[in-house]
Amino acid sequence: MDNKNEGNISAINQALDNATGKFHFRTFLTAGMGFFTDAYDLFIIGTVLAILPMIGWHLTKTEIALIGSVSLIAAVLGALAFGRLLDYLGRKAIYGLELVLLVIGALGSAFLSFKNPYALMAWRFLLGVGIGGDYATSSVIMAEYSNMKTRGKYVGMVFSMQSIGLVVSSLLALTFLLSTKIIPLADAWKIMLSVGAIPAAIVIYYRRKMPEPPRYTVAKGRAAEASKNLKSYTGIDVAVSKNKEEVNAPWYTLFKDRKFLITLIGTAGAWFLMDWAFYGNSIMASRIFATIITQTGLSGLIRSTEYSAIVFIGFALPGYWLATFTLDKLGRKPIQITGFIMLAVTYGILALFPILDTPSFVVEFIAVYGISYFFMMFGPNVTTFVFPSEVFPVTTRGFGTGISAAGGKTGAFIGTFVDVFIIAAGLSSLMTVLAIFSVLGVIVTILCLPEPKGRAMEEISREKEYTKTIN
Repeated sequence: MDNKNEGNISAINQALDNATGKFHFRTFLTAGMGFFTDAYDLFIIGTVLAILPMIGWHLTKTEIALIGSVSLIAAVLGALAFGRLLDYLGRKAIYGLELVLLVIGALGSAFLSFKNPYALMAWRFLLGVGIGGDYATSSVIMAEYSNMKTRGKYVGMVFSMQSIGLVVSSLLALTFLLSTKIIPLADAWKIMLSVGAIPAAIVIYYRRKMPEPPRYTVAKGRAAEASKNLKSYTGIDVAVSKNKEEVNAPWYTLFKDRKFLITLIGTAGAWFLMDWAFYGNSIMASRIFATIITQTGLSGLIRSTEYSAIVFIGFALPGYWLATFTLDKLGRKPIQITGFIMLAVTYGILALFPILDTPSFVVEFIAVYGISYFFMMFGPNVTTFVFPSEVFPVTTRGFGTGISAAGGKTGAFIGTFVDVFIIAAGLSSLMTVLAIFSVLGVIVTILCLPEPKGRAMEEISREKEYTKTIN
């Protein structure tokens, strides 16, 4: 492939936008296994929080809320730090380090030898920093390796590994809850927390071995290195000139350029609104389902975990993957708007008809609640992850994605922490709040976000305006 008459940045990026091969799938597996672990570790804690009081932990409502949510506020810090480092040091320099933190945090939580809620919070905090780092790095890595035609699908596939983590966490929790005669609860909760470290530990090596994405390398003026890396995993040979081209878009561009600032408000704002609902509902699922079951204690926890599994497998799982495989056909923006609208409708129904969250209407509640999960996944949960990786210039993409993810995890932290108290006032109160947030999500999406479908990332992010050539 000879592109001598084109600029180095344009030549490399055009080659990537048309490249096909097994390297896309390898990158997906390397990035996606981290997201399986992220989801598993974040959502298994809901079951663990229900187990701890049964084995002698005396937790206040505030301590329960903090244990459930501290990893999310830590994820805010992790997303911001790793996002900035991703641009400053490079993708290869830090990719994989976020999983090291995650593994240490997961194992520290699991091998806690005394009943101290604050020690558990500390280990969950470290785990959360790693999770936040994964949110800031993996979507960027996958997007920069992808071609223009299937970029949405592959970035969506990375995120949709979260669905596998959700399902595994609920099924594994259910297995342990039904096997207390073999493995007592005093041991089961530790095993549940330790399992999340296994897949993360496996892929650390592969993340550290990944080459620097050529989009980033050429934007930093290292065209020969970009061409070499491109050929190593695509087989495409791009001739580059000696002219040095750089994308000169520093991190503060996101705040000085009005269009980027509006886009950043859109990516971070929509993610904030979506994550409040998603994490609040998912981590505190046992408390939400407690309103429609009559059992208490272990039998009540088993029943609520069964209901969670039904919702995750029957509704959430199909939603994730339908979104993933239609992103490049329907577009990110229409899917996100549709999802927010349907969330407003389903949450509105549950808010207006509180009789549904009673034991007499179990099937009806699960149906409406399950539909909300389907459209959360075939909607903003997937798209808010994909958007940031596509809409910012390459040299600020990590930080822009990090800020967006931090916005999401701020919503997740507040939602998980506050929902404990809102649910105590009645489930309809929570659903009213979520319905209002969903309407706001529609407005933010329409007003602030561009449509990336079928467009090169360099076009969406207006990189040519920030590119300079040095002869």
